[in-house]
Amino acid sequence: MTALPELSDVGLPRPAAPVAGVPVVLPRSGEGMDAQAPADLSQRPGLRLLETLLQGPGRRERLTSVTQVPAAPGRTRPWPSWVHPDLRAALVARGVAQPWGHQVAAAQAAWDGEHVVLSTGTASGKSLAYLLPALSRSLDAQAAGQRSTTLYLSPTKALAGDQLRTVTGLELNGVRASLYDGDTPSEQRAWVRDWANVVLTNPDMLHVGVLPDHARWVRFLRSLSYVVVDECHAYRGVFGSHVSAVLRRLRRVCARYGAHPTFVLASATVSDPASSARRLTGLEFTEVTEDCSPRGGTVFALWEPPVTEGSGENGAPVRRSATAEAADLLTDLVLDDARTLAFVRSRKAAETVALQCARSLEEAGAGELAGSVAAYRAGYLPEDRRAIERSLKSGALRAVASTNALELGVDICGMDAVVLAGWPGTSASMWQQAGRAGRDGRESLAVLIARDDPLDTFLVRHPDYVVGRPPEATVLDPENPYVLAPHLCAAAAELPLTPEDSAWFGPTMPGLLDALTAGGALRRRPSGWFWTRHERASSLVGLRGTGGAPVRIVERSTGRVLGTVDAAASHSQVHAGAVHVHMGQTFVVHELDLDDGVAVVSAADPDWTTTAREVADLRVLAEETSTPWGDARLSLGTVEVTSQVVAFLRRRVQTGEVLGEHPLDLPPRMLTTKAVWWTVTPEQLVAARLEPADVPGAAHAAEHASIGLLPLFATCDRWDIGGLSTALHPDTGAMTVFVHDGHPGGAGFAERGYSRAAQWLRATRTAIAECPCTTGCPSCVQSPKCGNGNDPLDKAGAVRLLDVVLAGAPV
Repeated sequence: MTALPELSDVGLPRPAAPVAGVPVVLPRSGEGMDAQAPADLSQRPGLRLLETLLQGPGRRERLTSVTQVPAAPGRTRPWPSWVHPDLRAALVARGVAQPWGHQVAAAQAAWDGEHVVLSTGTASGKSLAYLLPALSRSLDAQAAGQRSTTLYLSPTKALAGDQLRTVTGLELNGVRASLYDGDTPSEQRAWVRDWANVVLTNPDMLHVGVLPDHARWVRFLRSLSYVVVDECHAYRGVFGSHVSAVLRRLRRVCARYGAHPTFVLASATVSDPASSARRLTGLEFTEVTEDCSPRGGTVFALWEPPVTEGSGENGAPVRRSATAEAADLLTDLVLDDARTLAFVRSRKAAETVALQCARSLEEAGAGELAGSVAAYRAGYLPEDRRAIERSLKSGALRAVASTNALELGVDICGMDAVVLAGWPGTSASMWQQAGRAGRDGRESLAVLIARDDPLDTFLVRHPDYVVGRPPEATVLDPENPYVLAPHLCAAAAELPLTPEDSAWFGPTMPGLLDALTAGGALRRRPSGWFWTRHERASSLVGLRGTGGAPVRIVERSTGRVLGTVDAAASHSQVHAGAVHVHMGQTFVVHELDLDDGVAVVSAADPDWTTTAREVADLRVLAEETSTPWGDARLSLGTVEVTSQVVAFLRRRVQTGEVLGEHPLDLPPRMLTTKAVWWTVTPEQLVAARLEPADVPGAAHAAEHASIGLLPLFATCDRWDIGGLSTALHPDTGAMTVFVHDGHPGGAGFAERGYSRAAQWLRATRTAIAECPCTTGCPSCVQSPKCGNGNDPLDKAGAVRLLDVVLAGAPV
């Protein structure tokens, strides 16, 4: 493995420290780990487990690097004098002799009335940072005959439930904590509003169930001392922009009742947490980033599955799927009596990995262990999820295949290993998932398996980008007009808007109010702007998507509504013939009725998945900024993308092999969004040795690879972004490659690409050049969503094209 570089070598910012790691030199095939590791591997359980995984045929060649993240001791500080004695006694009784240093630092800031964000690693005890000030304030207020309340927000119901058990487990007289979400019975909701002093909910419920009814919450809101936003790094992109608007609405309503609560944000390790917290809430924050909790060592391995016998598009090789590889590794770890979590990217993959592991155990003659493997994901009944969590904690379950539902907060202790089937999207998520093992202070194993994708392939071949680089900053845009406009309608329905409310919603508010008034959504009167319609304004927008009313998914045989999908995503996700997974059951779409907003589905069990194909055109509406790179030029601006889903591919689940392409007849869709693009001159094309006939393939390959690598520099998924390349674009007058956000108004991804363009395109060039394929494959320049069937693609031409572009880029 290459030595870890200085941060400046990879061109990334320094606000947060990278995870320190020490390269581990592994023995060659045929040698035992004892050749390089301590003779007594019982003292190095992470290395011993890795050696177990390397015993299978061909396994050692799949390992690309190993890094040892060393253990760290814990550092405590005395209890603050203001901590209520009952709370301190309860915590001591539960084994907390003294708090960690970062817990005290964050709690003290919150107690002093400072908005604080705590950004530390998994299992570092971030909950105590808000429990100390919030519960002490409530207990002090009760003793004085007053009231102090706390609102706790989490991105998942499971995390809120876990935190409720923590609070109620303290058994403090006078602390009345309760969940308030979609599962809360109607008869209990009035009690929560009137009597609970700690309410645990999520941003979605705050948006639709609390703020529109704020007059019924007046007793709670008037006494609100603390707002806790847990796992705040999860609020990114369009979802984060929506949550940002909801939090501003909350602050506005609280101010109406004379409350100005202190915000306490908890986050995984991210870059510049204070800046991220400010974008999310509109407030200035004190940040606490020094993690004083003890940490067990981690052996972190990067793994690349082998090429299979199957053939992909245009004869390109196909790598074995990460889910199939994860199931094999999970089986070996269960046989070695290692308690393991496998994180996968989809609900269906969680079920597939668990089922395949159980079958492999039976085939290995260990059928008695098959029942110790389970799947865990969203969509299960709450009692089923709780049962799985209890079984994990007790050791009854040896292995669980999970979506990221187990990434956040739920207290799972004593795991020995974690297998990640594919890059989870951000360094923060990766370390959250890897941190689920080793919580008892023992050395653990984490294995990241690459999917057949340019980013995953690049990462497992460049471990310095995985272990040793600073974490990402959270990307969101609180002034996105497509997000902010419906929230202004919701705010007007809560309290009439006035010009002074720009202090809450920013400088774009006046223009949006004019547009909403002209469109009839709002009406201006002398006292402000009012919501004009009968329906609830908050019901017209979901926090997890934009682009119109959602499409309902209806089962054909029963007529029951299974769920919904965003209108903007319906063409690609629930078109006729699409495979749709709901609560572990697979359905195939019979019909997508766009007029009624309904997708009709039937239960099925195909051994293939579907991927939609789109064709697109793009028009530049405004170039907002640009910079010359020698003769090339880099630009950022607003574009209008016209896209149309024209077909879908069927792919075999296990191998990714393409089984066929099927045409679709769907109308085009218009998207106004942000894009980053770069142009080159005809002279540069000559310098790149590109004949006119070669330019489309070279630009197309560079576009695909750059889309695949942008998530390394912006907190997005490749499905959040799109692109277009052309040998001569009418709006630029030159060969142009565009990469654009896939959400109305943009989500901040193009801006991040523009600011990191030199590092981003250098990584793109490296990913293409280092891929061992001859003409291009899914690991470098092929795209699973290409509207042109990945044709034309010129891998070698893309490298030469990027060379001339980067020749003038800043160092």
